[in-house]
Amino acid sequence: MLSSTKLGGVERRPPVISQTLGKEGGRAMRCCVRGSGALSPALLRQVLSNASCWGAVPGRRVLWFSPRHLGTVGEPHPTPLPSQARVVICGGGIVGTSVAYHLAKLGWTEIVLLEQGRLGAGTTRLCAGIVSVAKPISIESKMADYSNALYERLEEETGVKTGYVKTGSLCLAQNQDRFLSLKRLASRLKVIGISCNVIKPKEVAKLHPLVNIHDLAGALHLPGDAVVSPPDVNHALAVAAASHGVQIHERTAVNHVLVEKGRVTGVETDRGSIECEYFINCAGQWAYELGQASEVKVSVPLHGCEHFYLLTKPLQQPLPANTPVVMDMDGRIYVRAWQGGILSGGFEKNPKPIFTEGRNQLEIQNMQEDWDHFEPMLSALLRRMPALESCEIHQLVNCPESFTPDMRCLMGETPSVSGYFVLAGMNSSGLSFPGGAGKYLAEWMTYGYPSGNVWPLEIKRFGNLQSSRTFLRHRVMEVMPLLYELKVPRWDFQTGRQLRTSPLYDRLDTQGARWMEKHGFERAKYFVPAGKDLLSLDQSKTFYKPDWFDIVGSEVKCCKEAVCVIDMSSFTKFELSSTGDQALELLQHLCANDLDVPVGHIVHTGMLNERGGYENDCSVVRISKNSFFIISPTDQQVHCWAWIKKHMPNDPHLHLEDVSWKYTALNLIGPRAMDVLSELSYVSMTPEHFPSLFCKEMSVGYANGIRVMSMTHTGEPGFMLYVPIEYALHVYNEVMSVGQKYGIRNAGYYALRSLRIEKFFAFWGQDLDTFTTPLECGREFRVKFDKDTNFIGREALLQQRQDGVSRRFIMLVLEDHDTELDLWPWWGEPVYRNGELVGVTTSSAYSYTLERHVCLGFVSPPSQPGAPGIITPDFINRGDYEVDIAGQRYPAKAKLYPFSSLFTQQRRRKDDMELSNFQGK
Repeated sequence: MLSSTKLGGVERRPPVISQTLGKEGGRAMRCCVRGSGALSPALLRQVLSNASCWGAVPGRRVLWFSPRHLGTVGEPHPTPLPSQARVVICGGGIVGTSVAYHLAKLGWTEIVLLEQGRLGAGTTRLCAGIVSVAKPISIESKMADYSNALYERLEEETGVKTGYVKTGSLCLAQNQDRFLSLKRLASRLKVIGISCNVIKPKEVAKLHPLVNIHDLAGALHLPGDAVVSPPDVNHALAVAAASHGVQIHERTAVNHVLVEKGRVTGVETDRGSIECEYFINCAGQWAYELGQASEVKVSVPLHGCEHFYLLTKPLQQPLPANTPVVMDMDGRIYVRAWQGGILSGGFEKNPKPIFTEGRNQLEIQNMQEDWDHFEPMLSALLRRMPALESCEIHQLVNCPESFTPDMRCLMGETPSVSGYFVLAGMNSSGLSFPGGAGKYLAEWMTYGYPSGNVWPLEIKRFGNLQSSRTFLRHRVMEVMPLLYELKVPRWDFQTGRQLRTSPLYDRLDTQGARWMEKHGFERAKYFVPAGKDLLSLDQSKTFYKPDWFDIVGSEVKCCKEAVCVIDMSSFTKFELSSTGDQALELLQHLCANDLDVPVGHIVHTGMLNERGGYENDCSVVRISKNSFFIISPTDQQVHCWAWIKKHMPNDPHLHLEDVSWKYTALNLIGPRAMDVLSELSYVSMTPEHFPSLFCKEMSVGYANGIRVMSMTHTGEPGFMLYVPIEYALHVYNEVMSVGQKYGIRNAGYYALRSLRIEKFFAFWGQDLDTFTTPLECGREFRVKFDKDTNFIGREALLQQRQDGVSRRFIMLVLEDHDTELDLWPWWGEPVYRNGELVGVTTSSAYSYTLERHVCLGFVSPPSQPGAPGIITPDFINRGDYEVDIAGQRYPAKAKLYPFSSLFTQQRRRKDDMELSNFQGK
């Protein structure tokens, strides 16, 4: 049996925990436990300021007590529920109180917050209290930065102490790859105005006295990071929300969300019903089950997992409260000062999923200790801070955390129920995200959109296919360790794979396909030729030139000189039809480009929002007078469907169908594509007989009814074949057989990416988002300004055309960059013009034609007092540009249009290339 209380001892069973609150605090706690007596706000503040979120009342498993309706404790339900409200929020943790606070600040009234137990008695109570901006994507860093500023000012706003201490944090690197990842992070943080410094190991020792630096390559110092007391921040947000009129009811469980005609109408609780217009699921661990508890089930894909952290007693020389937080990601641990000692947790490689069925606890309790499971993290802690060997243990905390399938939180309105919003799945960033996430969600509900691009977090990025309990359980076991895993560009999840596959999957797999996953769909990255070392290639991880470089290069060459086939079945495909003109009228309202075109024509267009930003980027084919075929990006399947349905009139003569599963899409790219199809169809495929952006239904081999389209999504010559799935294998075999004489081969999405980027083609979700307008990315010619059609976003675009644009989408070709030896650009790199920060890259690839790296991204003139600057062609063309890759700047040549003159010739020496403008699409 474990008995020692020393960290360095073999036996490590902690002593019984005690917490001294003082005479008044003890009386107040006993009142809370017994449910008798009243607790004044003044006494409540005293209790909360004295009690630690990790302390405990002897003999109880309760770690923190929130106020009963912010005042009276004695009565279980001091006030009755209102019969109606505008908004009902479920969940009284820091996420729910943040949403309530921000809605109230934006002027919302009739807000009711319901908590099934006590405020903050869920995961909030057991959070480690670290607020850090060191996050994988910019929107998360922005949320964390806002949360930090909010928590700092809350005490002044509410009078409630939040335990806020600006400590700063140190992200350590034990190897050069980790150090490079931190340098890339530093470059990205500086773009959004967050202070950070890349430092040497000796500087780490100066900032933190306990850190062993002998094996460090360097570190990233984030001076603005902080720690807080989670339940006190929760309480402060609740006090602030209540002061703005929010009604807060504890011990009130939501049993059922009422839905009528696809819209929220109310909630049923164990204390009665409340009519409401909006419902917000902030139920944390129980958000999944709550999503199932509505008349129309709502998918909230998250899963719980045990999370451990250790608390020590004060050190012999107590650690100051402002000691920097340490994140040793290679050691898989974090460490912060706590009451003179330390708090240390981590993300082990073998996590333990929990709560697979039902809402089994009203309030989350500290779960069973597991010292054997914690041993690797404890060993890592002692290696990093050997001086802790003799310190005394206070407690090993085991608490649940909820994780999502891609390590990003869930936010926004659900696709299946209007008025039903979700904010959950914080992925162990339960203090860093809620402030900023609550702000964005409140803005979303108030204005129809948030002030930041939250697509990476939007719940519509998932569908029902990611809601399988088995999938979530397996994925969470992979996700939790990945939080601290070194992630090089283009890494892939390993669990939950082969969920959605093309009928050609097995055929392509036997030919050497290496797979990536998008929205659950398997897509080939590239094809490994026979004789290659498959194992070493699959395990290749680098920020430099990847091992697949030559493989992709040969695929690109084949696309340009012969013919390649790429399976693009994952694309989202809808059919919109009507008995009259209803389908055309709807698309004319939704789309910026003109859809009133002859049958058989293909139109590239965007579906815009009221600001003129892209909600969807798609190709639309007019199949017949009243029938349209809509092709969208893979990850737009749920989002695009919801956007169209949101604007569809309730007309029985208008029908929208998702036909993604009905068609296999084959992309034939290359100058010999027309020869292959001519042989298979006995029809001339020359431009004279089959013009660009045209669609015909025709036979290919023995298969009839194939939709053949003269486009490739890359700008290269070729065709898209949309094949009914029952014919997929036949058509593929025929294409490959006939194509042998023309040098045909398979190609993957990496080749496609290289081709589209060197042709300056923007893709939604990478280059285009809900804030990007056609005028900002050179797509004015795809807007029907000359037609008197009131499409969504028209007014915003007319105004922007009159005022001018303040940012532009440009191409940057790197110079003096050694592909063999230098770090590669991947995405998110800062762009400098004449030494000033002007933008950031959104995507990049090596151009095998130019023999250089090409980056795409947006630039803006440096901000000026009064109004944003208007960007002009002169601004683009006359600047000296640099792209920052992990802190090192490389010169680049910038253009507004593709370097198309270079594509008319074969490979030329880089030094001899003349870069010239060309007005293209």
